[in-house]
Amino acid sequence: MKRLLTIVALATVMMAAGSAAAKDWTKVRIGVEGAYPPFSYMTPSGELAGFDIDIALALGKAMGAEVTLVPQDWDGIIPALLAKKYDAIIASMSITEERKQKVAFTNKYYQTPAKFIVKKGAMEEFSRDALKGKNVGVQRATIHDRYLTDNYGDDVQIKRYGTQDEAYLDLAAGRVDLLLADSVALSDGFLKKPEGADYQFIGPDLSDPKWFGEGAGIAIRKDDTDLVEKFNKAIDQIRSDGTYKAIQDKYFDFNVYGE
Repeated sequence: MKRLLTIVALATVMMAAGSAAAKDWTKVRIGVEGAYPPFSYMTPSGELAGFDIDIALALGKAMGAEVTLVPQDWDGIIPALLAKKYDAIIASMSITEERKQKVAFTNKYYQTPAKFIVKKGAMEEFSRDALKGKNVGVQRATIHDRYLTDNYGDDVQIKRYGTQDEAYLDLAAGRVDLLLADSVALSDGFLKKPEGADYQFIGPDLSDPKWFGEGAGIAIRKDDTDLVEKFNKAIDQIRSDGTYKAIQDKYFDFNVYGE
């Protein structure tokens, strides 16, 4: 009888623990960067805005979930997810094999190539020889940082920045010769602005999956497979019901989703 009572008690505890651990995802906290225009930035009034922000809110609505946006510096964005500061990351994070070792990813929600920018007239052509000795800026701990380090680390001086905006400031001030980043971020965040009028793209589109992954996805803790599935269904829903295109057209004049 004592053994039976023990088994029943243990089963009750396990069921209670399971119920406590179960998540209905009616509330979802999403980590965002807030310093990567046009995907994520702060307005003059201190509000979060941008493509990633609108997508996050639209996905929450499609899931029937209340969304809380949590700003987080890029350098600590995955550690903060693993520390349960939030439940998912929507911050233009590329799906790479290296990151898959730490987190789970949804399907992509957009995909754009990387490119270099340089001051007009500063380089006649793009080549390894032309790059030698140049100071090249890149946002720290990004796919662009890894690509630059792996492919040109012996040829250039790499200057790493905490945010893309810091890199733009140093380029405009002449402290670096080139920047490498996402082509859309460079175009909207710098080239289309007055301070970028004297700068241009140079070199090819860069999209090798070895460095640039499979597009930007939503990062989620590996244990939360049900949340991955909910986000995947929500991505499909907003793409099929016209919500995605409406958000895209607000920021871009091309198909940002990619092929």
